[in-house]
Amino acid sequence: MESMSQTPFANTQSIAVLGGGPGGYEAALAAAQLGADVTLVEAVGVGGSAVLTDVVPSKSLIATADAAVAIAEATDLGVQFYAKGQNGKPLKPEVAINLAAVNKRLLALAAQQSEDMRASLLEAGVRILPGFGRLEGTNAIIVSTAPGGTDFDRVEADTIVVAVGASPRELPTAKPDGKRILTWTQLYDMKEVPEHLVVVGSGVTGAEFASAYMNLGSKVSLVSSREQVLPGEDKDAAKVLEKVFRRGGMQLLSKARADRVEATDTGVIVHLADGRTVEGSHCLMAVGSVPNTAGIGLEEAGVELTESGHVRVNRVARTSVPNIYAVGDCTNFYPLASVASMQGRTAVFHALGDIVIPLDQVKITANIFTAPEIATVGYSEQDVENGVADGIVFKLPLAANPRAKMMGIKDGFVKLIARKGSGTVIGGVIVGPKASELIYPIAVAVERRLTVDQVSRVFAAYPSLSSSITDASRAMHQVTSA
Repeated sequence: MESMSQTPFANTQSIAVLGGGPGGYEAALAAAQLGADVTLVEAVGVGGSAVLTDVVPSKSLIATADAAVAIAEATDLGVQFYAKGQNGKPLKPEVAINLAAVNKRLLALAAQQSEDMRASLLEAGVRILPGFGRLEGTNAIIVSTAPGGTDFDRVEADTIVVAVGASPRELPTAKPDGKRILTWTQLYDMKEVPEHLVVVGSGVTGAEFASAYMNLGSKVSLVSSREQVLPGEDKDAAKVLEKVFRRGGMQLLSKARADRVEATDTGVIVHLADGRTVEGSHCLMAVGSVPNTAGIGLEEAGVELTESGHVRVNRVARTSVPNIYAVGDCTNFYPLASVASMQGRTAVFHALGDIVIPLDQVKITANIFTAPEIATVGYSEQDVENGVADGIVFKLPLAANPRAKMMGIKDGFVKLIARKGSGTVIGGVIVGPKASELIYPIAVAVERRLTVDQVSRVFAAYPSLSSSITDASRAMHQVTSA
């Protein structure tokens, strides 16, 4: 029997991949499995920033924060932690976070993940070139050992996949110094939990780190230029998160635009546009990202970019140049690691003539790793209200679930969105612990166009959090067909 890495036909095409993040990695691996001659160019290490400085370390940090919350809230379940004092009387110990040890662990995990990915590529037959790459025309990449370096290799290829990712956006009035004013890639150098972290930006990155550091014991102030945290996300989910943040002591400053950030000897001062100031020990700038597309020969090769510098791609990740594809955060598609991976495979399948299913943004599952987590898929309630989708929305509080009661879960909900008449599931939102895991059955329903009645007939274990999905689908039996 042939192994999965073998292909039934000889492929003589050559593929060069610029960037080894999730999208570049999957593109290179898929191309090698299909028999192509593959070269991967990567400057910082296989896995890119997603593995080394972004997704893997940040979610590892969040896992530590979740553990701290679990210990702190165990008293609600009747679990109490005590130590004996000198007089034999019980003392209630505090939960302490050794941030230096935490950061050492998560960076080691990231490095190990990078090495595992590198080993997989080498085993598949991918040639890995360390260095900085730039396009030379439409069929070659020049690789130098340093930006602008004179020592270089030339890689010629029939197809090029650009997967250069993005970097934290920096404001000229709040220049990160790596000590007091930080981007999310610089957080892992801190030796102690910040006394008072001011987070500028309430999008996904800002909300995740605000949640994590609050649960690690920091005082946190979240500066948002919008009316709610997580602008653009489900409003009910944002309300739950804001309630949890305030209950945890977080200071929420909405409709507050940061003008500049000043570093002092002992901390930071964030100056707001309305004249107010917020003082803290550290400031995290979470104001978006910029694609790493400047100066790598894209425009010279005829690749069309957006005004923001993102590469324009279609649903199979193809650019305006037929043999050049682009995947991941450097594109105008959807900035998620899972999407980058799928784009990478789709691009290679298309380039090599394999079966291709164009990507559909409506079917993308996304998760925000706050506490509680927020997971979404498909059309949103806002889409229904705006007339984009003809649907019905049903929300079921998670606190009504028997397993949630046993676990002491008070916050969160399951929301299903189904098309009127047919009852086809077209979207969903889950807010709660491990929402990233619970959203999967709804994602399957959206992908396979299952109706709420079909979902309701699936047996869920009792008791389980996932039974809330079954309960919500059963409740929609009449309303969708009305």
